[in-house]
Amino acid sequence: MDVTVKFLGGAESVTGSRYLLTLDDFRLLFDCGLFQGLKELRLRNWDVFPVDAASIDAVVISHAHIDHTGYLPRLLKEGFHGPIYCTHPTADLLEIMLLDSAKLQEEEAIFAKEHGYSKHANPLPLYTVGDVHAVFPLLRPYGVNQKIKLHESLEIIFRGAGHLLGAAITEVLIKGKIQTKKITFSGDLGRSNDAILAPPEPIDNTDILFIESTYGAKDNPAGDPGKELERIVNETFNRQGVLLIPAFAVGRTQTLMHIFHKLISEKRIPDVPVYVDSPMAISATYLYYKYPTYHHADFNKTEFARSMETNMMVFVKTSEHSKHLNNLKSRAIIISSSGMMTGGRILHHLYHRLRNPNDTLLIAGYQAEGTRGRRLMDKEPTIRIFGEEVPVNCKVECITSLSGHADRGELFQWMKNFKAKPKMVFTVHGENPDLSIYAEAIRKQMDWNVRVPQYLESIKLFSGL
Repeated sequence: MDVTVKFLGGAESVTGSRYLLTLDDFRLLFDCGLFQGLKELRLRNWDVFPVDAASIDAVVISHAHIDHTGYLPRLLKEGFHGPIYCTHPTADLLEIMLLDSAKLQEEEAIFAKEHGYSKHANPLPLYTVGDVHAVFPLLRPYGVNQKIKLHESLEIIFRGAGHLLGAAITEVLIKGKIQTKKITFSGDLGRSNDAILAPPEPIDNTDILFIESTYGAKDNPAGDPGKELERIVNETFNRQGVLLIPAFAVGRTQTLMHIFHKLISEKRIPDVPVYVDSPMAISATYLYYKYPTYHHADFNKTEFARSMETNMMVFVKTSEHSKHLNNLKSRAIIISSSGMMTGGRILHHLYHRLRNPNDTLLIAGYQAEGTRGRRLMDKEPTIRIFGEEVPVNCKVECITSLSGHADRGELFQWMKNFKAKPKMVFTVHGENPDLSIYAEAIRKQMDWNVRVPQYLESIKLFSGL
C-alpha cells in the first residue's frame, strides 16, 4: 500500500484547511474549510475543486470553525456523497455554523445586488441554506478516545484538542500488509490554561505529524484577560462610550460572558448591559450545557448559567433588535460576530461605531491576513464596509490573552510529549514568514525532519506498506 497527501488548503495560509490522504484506492479528506482573508485566497472557494469530489470516500472534521468546515456544502455540490466523521459537539455546532454561513452569504449577495457594489450583475452565494441541509444526513458523530473504522485498512481516534467545544486531535491508524503506521493531525490546539476548556491531550508517538502553526513563531502569554478587560471597559465608560467586541460565536463569546460575569460580580466594572448580538452564539452557548464532559468547568446547568450570565445580559435574537443597538450612546458592551469581521451583524456595528471617538473596538482574537480585523490592527485609517470607506475614529484595542490557539511555548510543550521523533513533520495552518521561522525552530529545538508544504503539493508518506 502507498499513502500520499495532497495539500488542498491550509498550506502557507491559516484558512481553507483541507488535506487529502490517498491509500491506494481509498481517499480521505481531512477538514474541508473555507478560504478567508486575502481576495486571492477567497477566490479559491469558487474554483472547481482540485480533485474529483466524487472520488473522495470520506471526510474527517477536526472542529467546527468555518475555516475547517465551511466548504462542506460546496463539496457536496461538486459531487461528494460519503460519510463525514466528527465528535458529537462538532456535529451539533456544524448545524449551527454552516446554516449561519449560508444565511450570511445569501444576505450579502442580496445586499450587494441592491446596493450595486458587486462587479457581478447578479451576485450569488457560494452555497445556500438548502445546500447546507444536504450535509446533515452525512454526519457520523463519535465520542473521543474510541477507535472508528473507516476502511479495512484505516481507523481513526479523536483526542481532546481544547481550542473549541468538541475540537479533536485525530490519530489516523493505517494497517498495511506488512506494518501499521500512524498519522497525527493536530487540528487547532488550545491553550494550557483556558478558562473553560481542558488543555490538548498529549500524544506520545506518531510516524507523521501535521502540526498547526497559527502562533508557532509568537509567544502569546495568557496573562490575566480579566485585568485587561477591566481597564478597557472602565476607560471606555469614562469617555461615555460603548465597547464593541467582534468575537467568534463559539468559544470566544462564551469565554467573554464568563469573564464579564466575574468582573461584574466582583464590582470591578459596572453592572451594565452586555448584549450578545449573535444568534449563532446564543444557540452555541446551550451546547455547553449539553456536553459537560467536553469542558472542565465543574458545575451543573444552573451554576453554569450563573457563571456566564449577568444581571444585564441580553441575548439579541432579531435583526431589528440588533439595529436598535446603534442608538446606544454610552456604558454598554456589545459582543457580536464574526470574529474576523468578514460578515454578519458585526459589520453594521462597525459601520456605526468606527466613526465615534468615544467608542472602543476591542480585537480579541487572531485576524487572518486580508481581513478587516487585520487592517484595523495595522491601524489603517479607513475600512471598507458595504462599499464605503468608513473612517476609524474610535479607539482600537487589541488583546491576545483570549486567543483559543496555543502559542509558541505551548506548541513546543505539546510536541515534547512525543517519546520518539516523527519521521516527517508538516507545519500547516500558518502564514509566512512566521510559518518558516516556526519550522526552523522545530528543526533546531526538536531535531525533527520538518517540511513547509505548498498549496496543491503532493507528497508520498509511505510506500509498500
